[in-house]
Amino acid sequence: MMPPAIAYPIPAPPREGPAPWKPDPSRCALLIHDMQHYFVDRFDRTTSPGRALFENVTALREACLRQQIPIVYSAQPGRMSRADRGLLRDFWGEGMTDDPASRGLVFPSDGAQVVTKWRYSAFFRTPLATRLRSLNRSQILICGVFAHLGCLLSAADAYAHDIEPFLIADAVADFTAADHAMALHYAAKACAATPTTADVLAHLT
Repeated sequence: MMPPAIAYPIPAPPREGPAPWKPDPSRCALLIHDMQHYFVDRFDRTTSPGRALFENVTALREACLRQQIPIVYSAQPGRMSRADRGLLRDFWGEGMTDDPASRGLVFPSDGAQVVTKWRYSAFFRTPLATRLRSLNRSQILICGVFAHLGCLLSAADAYAHDIEPFLIADAVADFTAADHAMALHYAAKACAATPTTADVLAHLT
């Protein structure tokens, strides 16, 4: 079963890793990862990391809407069959139901594409990579939950598709500060840039 989230200060982003990439409005898309009530309602929006998560995802989303940068949402379907849930069941149990109150996105999709997610990575069994190629987008900005699970694995899969991933350090949240920090440090060393929201907004605007 999913553990409860705890309050913790957002870890400082790691020192700049080997990736020299900078967000480019003409090349990037925004992935708002699993911002469904089932996952994010466990965070207190008045304290860290919940407050930073909601404020920074909101700022990124609004900047991308203004700049007409594509936005993609990932969302789990709820009430998966045993076959569809696979090994997730052994780690996390049955998962969310198909109750709209649980499955619903925190932010309105505004006509943006919503990819149905089956495993940690938003690229697994989804049209995300094809969608990005069709839009001539070779960068992906990743925000949402949970940092060391779907956000990190989506960044690693983007890297495998030669799409430059940005795991935005203070626009993701996790169960613990240690999980959050681990995701950032692994990403910075192995597969992604890890800028802050302010860093990204400076390049987008």
